[in-house]
Amino acid sequence: MKRILVWDLPTRVFHWLLAGSFLGAFLTAESERYRDIHVVLGYTVLGLVAFRFLWGVVGTRYARFSSFPIAPRRVLEYLKSLFTHAPEHHIGHNPAGSLAIYAILALTLLAGATGYAAYNEIGGEWLAKLHEGAANAMLGLIGLHIGAVIVSSLIHRENLAAAMLNGYKNGGAGDGIRSKHWFVAAAVLLATAGFWAGSAGLLPEAMGIPATAAVTQHRAHGGHG
Repeated sequence: MKRILVWDLPTRVFHWLLAGSFLGAFLTAESERYRDIHVVLGYTVLGLVAFRFLWGVVGTRYARFSSFPIAPRRVLEYLKSLFTHAPEHHIGHNPAGSLAIYAILALTLLAGATGYAAYNEIGGEWLAKLHEGAANAMLGLIGLHIGAVIVSSLIHRENLAAAMLNGYKNGGAGDGIRSKHWFVAAAVLLATAGFWAGSAGLLPEAMGIPATAAVTQHRAHGGHG
């Protein structure tokens, strides 16, 4: 056993950007003042998930969906093993964690799609309620995921949260990945930052600038209306 690289940088950047964006969107969901920030963060989440689907196909070994297929029977076997003297250990995602990831991605798409519809007044009140329900379900699932990470870390005596920060875990010499893929991670960060920067001009009131001041600034820069 040695210290090996398991999680590439794009996977880690996606993980923490998704967590932060969802949390921000959830906290601003009930505020009229921060409604536009909620929408921007919602679009961010959808963009991140789109990237994750792509990276799940062309990414590194443990980031690919093929490395953690949906297998309910394997989930039960894994959960049973946790109550034995020899719990199953996985270098990448364990079967239960894999199922949680697919559920989070599915709920993210549902929340994003219904949120877009509700924001554009498509479909009526029931879509807005479905959006809220999907967001609440996702929050509950994330809470369960955090609890499972803590329990699994204690059982296997490894810090899974730290591994998602630095990318390293203990494993066999041939089990690690070779590259962190800095370029892809930088592209994800720059795309996200660029989207936020471009959206900042659309959020005058949410950024603390009165609407009249925003119009004045807009006209001063040659704008119309």
